[in-house]
Amino acid sequence: MAASQAPKKAGVFDIRLIIALLIGGYGLVLTIMGIWFTTAEELAKAADVNINLWAGIGMLVAAALFMLWAKLRPIVVPSTPETGEVGE
Repeated sequence: MAASQAPKKAGVFDIRLIIALLIGGYGLVLTIMGIWFTTAEELAKAADVNINLWAGIGMLVAAALFMLWAKLRPIVVPSTPETGEVGE
């Protein structure tokens, strides 16, 4: 029987990091649009609430939470595949 190897982490292939990257990218774009490219006319349409800015900040916070979750609770990949066979 071969010596068992230590389990490995999923690393960059963790789906939570991919989701964080996508949400963070859109959040960054919305935050920039809200800070520098929102006109007074657009604010008037939205009852003087800078929706792009607040949505962008919310998405950046969500992305940070996903990254924190992936860092604190990493997915551990078993070193040997499970076969489903009972006994040997």
